[in-house]
Amino acid sequence: MKDFDHLLSVWQGQPKQDQLSVDEVLKQVKKGIRSIASQLYWGIVAMVAVLAITFAILFFFVFQSWLTYLGICIMLVTMLLYAVMIVRNYRILNKRDSTLNPAEYLQDLKEYQKNRAKVAGWFYYLYVMLISIGLSLYFIEVLQSASTAYKFTVYGLTVVWILFLTFYYKKRIFKNEEEKLNLMIERLERLQGQFE
Repeated sequence: MKDFDHLLSVWQGQPKQDQLSVDEVLKQVKKGIRSIASQLYWGIVAMVAVLAITFAILFFFVFQSWLTYLGICIMLVTMLLYAVMIVRNYRILNKRDSTLNPAEYLQDLKEYQKNRAKVAGWFYYLYVMLISIGLSLYFIEVLQSASTAYKFTVYGLTVVWILFLTFYYKKRIFKNEEEKLNLMIERLERLQGQFE
């Protein structure tokens, strides 16, 4: 009997799992989603600006080599594909209000997380590779009459910038967003578990 009493006292002494406040969780999720959606929004704005500049270069400047046009077209198509993915992710985050149906919203967040993992994975590297190829083809003619030192500087800075974006900035940004998403999904799942 002593063992049973001891076991009962240990079991009752366990800390109870905190019950989450629905309003607090939904408020935190909305705040996190607004933060991510804001980043995506400004990414869309920046991408539209870069696309407009690239279109202007393509249509208003005359180049001698077809490689230059090919390079610009490669960059345009790549940026358009990336812009479509960003817009799609932005729409996933903003198509529903989390307070109306948290269960459906949780599914939307999981779908967004899966799409974003795809972007952070192979597509990002494909994007960087295609942009690099496009820039290289573009620079062939644009830097044709430049000095060797200037060419070396431009190509060097471009390579350093692409490496910085690929291996430092990408990891930092996507990791930060992934942590926010995981926290929001975990909170919504715990909240959902309270009502089951």
